Amino acid sequence: QVQLVESGGGLEQAGGSLRLSCVASGRAFSWYRVGWFRQPPGTEREFVAAISGSGSTTYYSDSVKGRFTISRDNAKNTVYLQMNSLKPEATAVYYCNKVNLETPPVAIGSWGQGTQVTVSS
Repeated sequence: QVQLVESGGGLEQAGGSLRLSCVASGRAFSWYRVGWFRQPPGTEREFVAAISGSGSTTYYSDSVKGRFTISRDNAKNTVYLQMNSLKPEATAVYYCNKVNLETPPVAIGSWGQGTQVTVSS
């Protein structure tokens, strides 16, 4: 069973940058597609970005395309989410999870505690 732990959140001003990390335990990490999701206050959790096992294919929601970049280092069992040009509406708890092949990808694993990102205007 793969477990994923998120970190890297914090308080940032609008226009700033943050990099989130998602570290996986367990074997065969490079076999799994991984996605980032976020849940703004009082709303449903939503898809943000996903990456294939090899890292060669990525997919983004329209709201973050061009500003966020997902990447992975399989040697470190880690997936990253680089967030640039942050906007206040990016304020949310961010989660990572294994995802399937649907469009947009759907989470198929257990949810962790997430990491809080707060963007001030």
